[in-house]
Order: sequence, then structure tokens, then C-alpha cells
Amino acid sequence: MPGPRRDRPAVLLLLGALLAADLYFHLWPRARRELGRVSPGCPCPAPPAPRPPLSRAAPALRRLFAHPLYRAAPPGPAEPLLGAREALRYYRRKAARWNRRHKLYRQELNLTSPAAPLPLRPEASWLQFHLGISRDGLYPRSSPAVARLLRDMRELPTISADYSQDEKALLGACDCSQVVKPSGVHLKLVLRFQDFGKAMFKPMRQKREEETPEDFFYFVDFQRHNAEIAAFHLDRILDFRRVPPTVGRLINVTKEILEVTKNEVLQSVFFVSPASNVCFFAKCPYMCKTEYAVCGNPHLLEGSLSAFLPSLNLAPRLSIPNPWIRSYSFDGKEEWEVNPLYCNTVREIYPYSNSNRLLNIVDMAIFDFLTGNMDRHHYEMFTKFGDDGFLLHLDNARGFGRHSHDEISILAPLSQCCVIKRTTLLRLQLLAEPEYRLSAVMRESLLQDPLAPVLTEPHLLALDRRLQLILDAVGKCVDTFGEAAVVANDTAQPQSPAAHRAKLDT
Repeated sequence: MPGPRRDRPAVLLLLGALLAADLYFHLWPRARRELGRVSPGCPCPAPPAPRPPLSRAAPALRRLFAHPLYRAAPPGPAEPLLGAREALRYYRRKAARWNRRHKLYRQELNLTSPAAPLPLRPEASWLQFHLGISRDGLYPRSSPAVARLLRDMRELPTISADYSQDEKALLGACDCSQVVKPSGVHLKLVLRFQDFGKAMFKPMRQKREEETPEDFFYFVDFQRHNAEIAAFHLDRILDFRRVPPTVGRLINVTKEILEVTKNEVLQSVFFVSPASNVCFFAKCPYMCKTEYAVCGNPHLLEGSLSAFLPSLNLAPRLSIPNPWIRSYSFDGKEEWEVNPLYCNTVREIYPYSNSNRLLNIVDMAIFDFLTGNMDRHHYEMFTKFGDDGFLLHLDNARGFGRHSHDEISILAPLSQCCVIKRTTLLRLQLLAEPEYRLSAVMRESLLQDPLAPVLTEPHLLALDRRLQLILDAVGKCVDTFGEAAVVANDTAQPQSPAAHRAKLDT
């Protein structure tokens, strides 16, 4: 019988050393990283990675908004639109009235479950947005209230839904002989949220990749929800800040519209399609057979939500015909379309003769040309700020219809009057530079919206092409009349409306 091998203890010791080394250098560090989330070389557990905020600005946007052109102080002193105490008192009365009506409505339906009245909170984002409106714009740069408002509009539950006021004025009666239907027939709804904020809801009517057919007249074009969203982002990038905050949202048309509306007419237009989708339509199109219903999938429907401006009782607004209004007929033309010297006539009419109004019209034309919106028949402005107040860029749903076509006639105020604000021109030139390219910053800005991608790539690239056409038009004006006559210095404090009128009287 052979005796024990003398090298066996040495072999066992070697195997033990190898196993210990493997445990210490490989298995144990891996176990520590998995259990304690510790990085190699760090003895302490690392904190969990913070979740990025929903409204985080993209790097290109941060560079753009950090540029001196976007940090310059407004020319005049801050002048708020509303007084905080008066606005709070007014909205508290409105909230109390809504609670009373809601209680009566529940009693009429014999709903016995108690419903606590909803309080109006002064810190509500929509109220802070209203209080932040000033002579400088609808909101200040880097406004935290606007960021919260966008978040609330996409997350808060709805407590009521109703037709807009212009739709109610129609009372379901539609004149089918009209070529241009009233604005109320485009199927938009007013949604109220749990914090008493209100937004205009425009549902998806056209897919993003679809272009408006060439044979469509601008006044019968679709209204696109994504155009409203993109217009808000473009307006902010141009530093106009004249479009109300707008965000995309998937709306459950059953729970967030049908089940919360008290309007019997709105309730009556809901139906279930053969594909088992919940649909609804506007009363006027139903009677006239001019438009069709919108449907969820089966309940969810894309749409845009645009924040309401302050009540007209608090902040009256004027609705003024655009001097460059188009002919809303199949064969008619307005004077500006046939008379290249039309701007001379406009300059003789107050307030275009001696105020910033004409410059603001040019700003609006530049904005509309970038979006391709030919439907700017009126504009609105707050009466408090007088003739030099900024113009509101409302109702932008007919923009971004055709990326393959640039409608040069939209630029008529610029090409015929040959005048532009210096700050507007400088920002346009900045957005034409590779580091701040307009399509790139728009692409990154729109990624913050829940319905991203909001615009297709051809629409984004069309922005760069149209921007260059604007700069070319300015260049032609400068070559003809000189920079001093074309580029207006808008950094000085504007004169009061009374001063303008005094000059006209002398």
C-alpha cells in the first residue's frame, strides 16, 4: 500500500490561496457593488442618481438663453398687467360661484355623496402666470411659473369641460353657404383643472407627417394641435413671449371630458365608432357635414392645451383687423396684394404712423412666415399698455401645414415697409449661426413636450430655410434704403400714447 504523497498539502494550500484571491479581488467587489451600490475604490455607498426634471432645458437652449441678447433688461420699467390684490379677489369670487353651481348641479342629479368645495390657492401656477404678465411680454424669461404651468396642464385632473364662447354663440346653427366657417366650428373645448386653471383644448385632426394639400385654401385648412405647441416654443426662442404657454397632452375623452361636462349638447355628441373608439364632434359640422368627428384610441386622444389669459373683466383686450388681412374668398384680392406701395397708406393711419405698432406687425409677420400661418386676419392686444403694447400671437393652429412651400406673401409687412426692430434682427442673425441654429434649438426645445416629436424633420429644416429668406429680405431693404432707415432702435423706452397723440395734433 503506497504511503501518503508529501506534495498534497502544498497543492491544497495553493488551491486555497487561489480561491481566496478570486474571492477577494473579483467576487467580493462585485457583490459589494451590487448590494451596496459602491463604485470601485470608494468605501461609501453612492447616493441614488437624481431623476432629471421634466422641464430641463437642453444644452443648446441653455447656451441660447444665456446669450447677452436674451439677458438684456427691458427698455422701460416693469409694468404689470394686473394688481395682485384685485386679481385674487376677483378669482376668489369666480371660484366660489363655480363651487355653488357645482353643488346645485349635483343636487339636481340626486348625487348624495358629499363633494368638498375646491379652494383657490394663490400659489396656483395659472394665477402666478397671470400676475407675471407685464408690458415686456406674457411672461418673464426663465419664469418658474410657466414651467409649473406647463407641468400642471399636462398632469392635473380636469373638473369641467365645455364649448368655447364662440362655439356657444353659434348654438349649433351653421350657415352652410359660408366659405369661411366661424372660429367656433373647429372643435375646441375649454377644460378646467383641479386648481381652477383653464386651458383651450384642440384635438389632433391631422397626422404630423401629412402636408396640407396644395389645392386647399388657407381659410379651410385643418387646425393642427402640434402647430399650437410648436408655435409656443418658437415664440419663446425668438424672445417674443407673446404666445400663451402651450403643452401637449393625451386626454381621456371619456373620463376627462364626457364625465365632467355639464353641457348637455356636448354630452349628446359623443358616440362609439364601429372600431369601438369613443368619438365626439362639433354641432355645426355635424349639421352641415363639413367636418368630421375626432376619436380616441379607444379613449385617449392627443391634443394641445393653451393656457387662458386673464379674464376680460380684469384685463380688457382689443381685437384689431390686420392691415395685411387676406381676402377670404376664392378669387378676391386685398389692396396690399396688388399695390407694392401699400405700406405708404398704412403709415398715414394712426397708430401705425407714430408708434411701435408697425414694428410689432413686422414681428408678427416674421413669426407667421416661419410657421407658414396665412390666417392672421386679426390681432389682439391689452388695452392697458396703450398703442405701444405688444401684440398677442394667438390661434396658431394653421401653421406648419406645408414644409415644402414658403409663402413669401406673409412677409409683405417687412418687404413693403422695409423696417425691423434691431433686437429682432440681432436674434434672427444669431439663430442663423451654426452654434445656435434655429432648427437645432427648436428640435431640443420640442423634446420637452410629452407628445414629442411635435414636428417632423422637414418642418424643422424649413425653419432654417425661411430664416435665411427673412434675412435676405432685410438685406435687400438695407441695400435700397440704408441700415439707418431700415433697422429701428427699439431699446429706448417707448413714448406714452398721450405723447403720440400730442405730436399728431401739432
